Amino acid sequence: MPDKAQGRYIVDEQGKKTAVLLPIEEYEELLQDIHDLAVVAERRDESTLSHDELKELLKRDGLL
Repeated sequence: MPDKAQGRYIVDEQGKKTAVLLPIEEYEELLQDIHDLAVVAERRDESTLSHDELKELLKRDGLL
């Protein structure tokens, strides 16, 4: 992953950071990461298959 550009902060009158400006590419990567984590969380309780079981299912369905 390439080096990330530093975000620029927007500050209030007291100098407290209130917002950040990011390059759009970095913002989109963050959104994708959040989406990926949400999918993992949603599927946490699903049963899993072994590699061999998956291969057999794919063969049976004509996908392998």
